[in-house]
Amino acid sequence: MVSIPHILSGISIVLLVIYGIDVLVGGGGAGEGFLPFDAMTRGIGFGLPPIILSFIAFFISKKPPFKGLGIMLVITGILIIIGGAISISSAGESENTSRMLGEGGSLIAIGAIIVGLGVIKIKKIPIKGSINDNL
Repeated sequence: MVSIPHILSGISIVLLVIYGIDVLVGGGGAGEGFLPFDAMTRGIGFGLPPIILSFIAFFISKKPPFKGLGIMLVITGILIIIGGAISISSAGESENTSRMLGEGGSLIAIGAIIVGLGVIKIKKIPIKGSINDNL
């Protein structure tokens, strides 16, 4: 069954795939991919919404056993982790090495949290204090 959490998670995956393809095509530089944005604008527009939408999708789903949503959250988290790893691996080529390492590490941590939320949905483990307890 398709629900709002599934749609939000699907949008997250689509945005991350577009973002990743643009970075791969353009080599990560400003305006070099098919999106006419610099790296910061691309990250804010195509990287931040999937993170926010993933958390919203997790917390608005009514019941913990949402296997499809859990799998989609795991995919989203893995894509974010891959982005963080790419950011860390390209940090040596950048003049802002410490910033790139910090951003990459943060992305890996956020991706791991989203993977964890997906596993919770798959494993049917309720989180105490979430809105799921009240429904």
